[in-house]
Amino acid sequence: MFPLRVFLVLLFGVLVMFQTFSLPGQFAHMAKESPDFAYLRWPATAVTVFWVLCVQVVIVATWKLLSLVKNDRIFTETALKWVDAIVWAIAAAWVVLVGVFLYVGFNADDPGLPLLLFLMTTGVTVLGLLMVVMRALLRQATALRTDMEAVI
Repeated sequence: MFPLRVFLVLLFGVLVMFQTFSLPGQFAHMAKESPDFAYLRWPATAVTVFWVLCVQVVIVATWKLLSLVKNDRIFTETALKWVDAIVWAIAAAWVVLVGVFLYVGFNADDPGLPLLLFLMTTGVTVLGLLMVVMRALLRQATALRTDMEAVI
């Protein structure tokens, strides 16, 4: 678990740098280079920063779940709340991604970016559905453990 925690901290730190420096700077540069698309600077910045925020929510929830595992409290309602946070963060990112996919898909001149966005949408969909399944498994395991504790 320690290596996972190290990489979660590292990933969170890199994402904060992206949110505050890289993404806003990148879209400002793109607006200067392509004035025809400068109107997309702030919407693109907001959307990408939001996606990064969704990933950060997943990182924090994962950290909390790791703490529950360490303390042998993973089969509790508290764990389900953190898994719900992950599911909702993925769902929020998915909704915005579908919106971007539709906007780009209807306005694109070539199929490259819409296909990439379709691939990303499919991947996030699979990830979200996988988390829903994992949540159901955690709920069943929590119920079984509660039943076993009641018997003992």
